[in-house]
Amino acid sequence: MKTLTPTESPAHRIHLLQGVFPVSRAQLPHDIVAGITLAALGIPEVMGYTKIAGTPAVTGLYTILLPLVAFALFGASRHLVAAADSATAAILASTLVTVAALGSKEYVGLTSTVALTVAVMLVAARFFRLGFLADFLSRSALIGFLSGVGIQVACGELAGLIGLAKEGHGPILQVVSVLERIGSANYATAGLSVAVLVVIVGCKRVSPRAPGALIAVVGAIAASSLFSFGERGLSVIGEVPSGLPSLSFPPVHWAEINQVLATAASCFIVIIAQSAATARAYANRYNEHSDDNRDIVGLAVANAAAAFTGTFVVNGSPTKTEMVDDAGGRTQVAHLTTALIVLFVLLFLTKPLAYLPTAVLSAIVFMIGLKLIDVKGMGELFWVQRDEFVVALITVCIVVFVDVMHGIIAAVLLSVIDNVRHSYRLRTRVLTRDEAGHWIAHAVAPNIFAAPGIIVYRFEADLFYANAGRFMDEILKLAEDSRPAPRWFVVDASQISNVDYTSGKTLLQLTDELARRGIGIASVAVPEGVGNELERYRALGNEHERRPIYPTVEAAIEALRDASADAAAPAVSND
Repeated sequence: MKTLTPTESPAHRIHLLQGVFPVSRAQLPHDIVAGITLAALGIPEVMGYTKIAGTPAVTGLYTILLPLVAFALFGASRHLVAAADSATAAILASTLVTVAALGSKEYVGLTSTVALTVAVMLVAARFFRLGFLADFLSRSALIGFLSGVGIQVACGELAGLIGLAKEGHGPILQVVSVLERIGSANYATAGLSVAVLVVIVGCKRVSPRAPGALIAVVGAIAASSLFSFGERGLSVIGEVPSGLPSLSFPPVHWAEINQVLATAASCFIVIIAQSAATARAYANRYNEHSDDNRDIVGLAVANAAAAFTGTFVVNGSPTKTEMVDDAGGRTQVAHLTTALIVLFVLLFLTKPLAYLPTAVLSAIVFMIGLKLIDVKGMGELFWVQRDEFVVALITVCIVVFVDVMHGIIAAVLLSVIDNVRHSYRLRTRVLTRDEAGHWIAHAVAPNIFAAPGIIVYRFEADLFYANAGRFMDEILKLAEDSRPAPRWFVVDASQISNVDYTSGKTLLQLTDELARRGIGIASVAVPEGVGNELERYRALGNEHERRPIYPTVEAAIEALRDASADAAAPAVSND
C-alpha cells in the first residue's frame, strides 16, 4: 500500500474537508477568533435577510448552521462562506410573492423547494463541469445587478424604519407610498431606527471590525425587555423557535413548478457567478488553487442542507467571506466555529430574541442595501470602460424598475452581448514596411501596398459567423478601390485563434470572388493558431482555391512578389 506523503492526506483523497486540512496549530486560534467574529456580525445580518426573503427570523439562523458545515465538508475553498445572501433573498421575495403570501407556510415551503431545486441544478452543473459558466456574468454586469438589488432592498425597508407597513410593488412605488403616509409614522420606531443606524455607523467609524449590528441588537433586546416595547406600540419579532431545525423533505408544489424553476434558475446564475468570483479572488490573494467545480459540489450540498432544514437558498457570500478574512480566518475552521455558536444560540438563547424590535432588523437590512450600491465600482466603470458602465446601468434600471429575476437575465445577456459586440467589431489593419524593415500598421484604406501588387491585411479578432460577412466585404472593397488592382491579398491570421464553420465557408467564397477579379489570396498562420483549421477548410474548396499558408508575412511576400495569382495556384499539393 502506498505511503501517504504529508500533502496527500486521506481527506484530500476522498475530497472531503479540503477547506479545513491541513490544520496549522499557529493558525487555529486565529480561525476560532474569526469564527466568533463571523457569528457576532453574521447572526444579526442573516436575521435581517429574512426580512428581504419574507421568511421567519429563525430561518436566517438555520442558513448559518448545517449549510456552513456542509460546505466546509464538501467544498474546496478555504475561505468562501456559504450562507444567506441579500441577492438571492431578493430574488425569492420578488418572484415567489406572485404565488404565495410572504411569510405564509406555503411561501416558506416554496423557498425550501427552490433551495432543493438549486441544489439539483448545481449537481447537474458539476456533472457536466459547468463551472466555466461563472465567466459569462461579467464583473460590470454583477456590479450593476448588486447595486440594483441594493436600491431595491434599501427602498423596501423605508416603511419599516418609521413603523409603517410595506406597501407597493417595486422600489419606486414603495418610496412613493412612504412619502404619502409620512404623517402616520410611528415616532418611537423612527427614533429607534435612527439610534440603531447611529450605532452601526459609529462603530464602523471607530473600528471596521466592531460588531455594530450585534451591539445594536443586544442593546435593543435589553431595552425592549426592560421597557416592554411590545406593549408601547413598537413591533417586536415575537417567539423564535428554539432547538435544532427539524429535517423534512420540502413540499412539492406542482401548480407552481414553473415559478419554482424560474426562481431557482435565477438564483443558480447568481450563485455560480458570485461564489466563483469570491472564491477565486481569495485563492489568488493567498496563492492557493481554486476549484470551481469542487466548490459547486459544496454549494449543492449546502443548499440541500438548507432545503431539508426548512430554510432558503444559500450562496457564497462576499461580505461574510471578507468578515472572516478581515478577522484573520484562513480556513473553514472559522466557519465550523460559527456553526457551533449558532447551535448554542438556537439551543439556549432564542427566548431573548423574541423581544427584538422589527425596526432593528429594518435598520440592519437598510444598511446592507446601502452597502450593496457600488458607487465606487460604477464610477470606475464610467471613467475606465464607458460601454461596460452602460451595461451596468441598464442592469440597475431593470432590477429597480422591473424586477430582480429579469435583472439577472439581463445581466447575463448584456454580458454576452457586450463580449460578442467587441468580437463583432472589426479590428483590422493593412501593413507596410518602413525604411528600417519594420512592419507598420495603418487604418484600412485603398492603395496601401506592402509590396508591388500585394496588400497585407491583418484581422485582429476571432473570425466567426457574426463578423465573417464584414470581413469579406472589407477585403472586396479594398480590391475594388485600390489602383492599380492588387495581384495578391495576404491575410495575416496570426492574431486569430478560432475560425468557425460559417467563417470557413466565407473564406472559400471570398477566394472565389477574388479569383473572378484575377486576384489571389494567401494566408499567414501558425499551426498553434488557426493554421490547421485553415488547412481543413481549404480541403473543402476546389483545386485552384488551395493557396499557400505561410508562417510569416515576410515569407508570403517573398514567395508571391513575382508570382501571378494563376501561377501560384498549384503551389500547395493535396498532401
